[in-house]
Amino acid sequence: MSTDLAYAILAQLGRARRADDALSITGGEDPVFATPWRIAAAGSAALGAVGLAVSDLWRLRTGKPQTVAIDRHAATASLRSNTYVLQNGKRPVSWDPLAGHYPTRDGRIMFLHTNHPHHRAGALRIAGAKGETREALAEAVAGWDGLAIEQAIADGNCVGGLVRSREEWNAHPHGQAIARLPLIDIVQIGEAPPRPLTKGERPLSGVRALDLTRVLAGPTSGRVLAENGADVLHVAAPHLPYQAELLMDTGHGKRCAWVDLTQPAGIKTMTDLLREADIFTQGYRPGTVAARGFSPERVAALRPGIVCVSICAYGHAGPWADRRGFDSIVQNVTGLSAIQGSLAKPRNLPVQALDYIAGYLGALGAMVGLARRVDQGGSWLVRVSLVQVAHWLASLGTVEAAQGKAELPEAELARYLVESDGLFGRLRHLKPVVQLSETSPFYAKPPEPLGTSPARWA
Repeated sequence: MSTDLAYAILAQLGRARRADDALSITGGEDPVFATPWRIAAAGSAALGAVGLAVSDLWRLRTGKPQTVAIDRHAATASLRSNTYVLQNGKRPVSWDPLAGHYPTRDGRIMFLHTNHPHHRAGALRIAGAKGETREALAEAVAGWDGLAIEQAIADGNCVGGLVRSREEWNAHPHGQAIARLPLIDIVQIGEAPPRPLTKGERPLSGVRALDLTRVLAGPTSGRVLAENGADVLHVAAPHLPYQAELLMDTGHGKRCAWVDLTQPAGIKTMTDLLREADIFTQGYRPGTVAARGFSPERVAALRPGIVCVSICAYGHAGPWADRRGFDSIVQNVTGLSAIQGSLAKPRNLPVQALDYIAGYLGALGAMVGLARRVDQGGSWLVRVSLVQVAHWLASLGTVEAAQGKAELPEAELARYLVESDGLFGRLRHLKPVVQLSETSPFYAKPPEPLGTSPARWA
């Protein structure tokens, strides 16, 4: 199943199956972990497509493809790779105690995301909580009807969503809009002459990737590019919150710099960086970065031949396109959590499959865009969203969750883990999943805190 799914993903991007493709996906079938959703098939298919895209770039450099191998268990573990990170032997904490499910007055269940301080404060204020405890927030939410507090949270620029059944979501205007979109798409946004890849010993050697993303999906995309040789510069603004523990998972192989797009100096720095970039990945809501002067079309004008990648929560079409969202929210509103548990007692998946798969697809699209640039020229826009991944995952059907495990056996998990030393101390983390016959992916440097490096290309 996974192999066919990998080729189906590539087909959406216009990449047909080749006679000399060599993709092997092995290991246990779903369920690997205790979930009815086919996360092993989905994760290994996305990574299989990534591996073939890397092989394509190597083919463009050398004339020879590579053999691609994926272990389904390793691919599945990668969908919760942040949970395997240890810093100096201890597990970093990233989940706020107020985040979670809350019953409403009309018998619905509301899920609130409070991991960022301003979202936490906003949820308490909007709900009308009399204290900053989970009990106070629960009492406040219980005074609201479900649809009313969901809308109030959205209007207040905070993050949350009602638990829905699959049937309710499929009938929802946004669910219907997303059903008309492909899992991933790529469109041309400008003209540019063909440009060959620069010389180098790795598939993405000489490729400059500007990573303007946060949390998991977008940073994961940049990590995949870095593990195959790209020069990835992750930029963020000092005034925005970030979770260092997530950077320990997604920051491998990157340099991290400050760029504040609210300031003229930051706008100039971003402009200068984009004039020399090959890939520009942004992980904000549609229109957010464009409002700062960096729409895909303007970026393509600054740097003809660039590949722009947009990764967001709710996609570029439909009435919820401008809503804030995270993996956990999208799981709940699309019905995934209701089937993981029930409508009365929803449970989030044991993995953050939407985040990580969206990240893999973003990297995939970036590499397909680079290959197009070599063959056809042009500037390209790749679009991926968490909700499109949720729709695709649901379309794969379900399995008997009870046959899955809470965790992989320790001896097996150990095969997928490595340690590295850097500015965060000694980190234990997952190594790259995709195995290639000629250029094994690896991280050239450990993660570094945001703002460590200067905002310029190496």
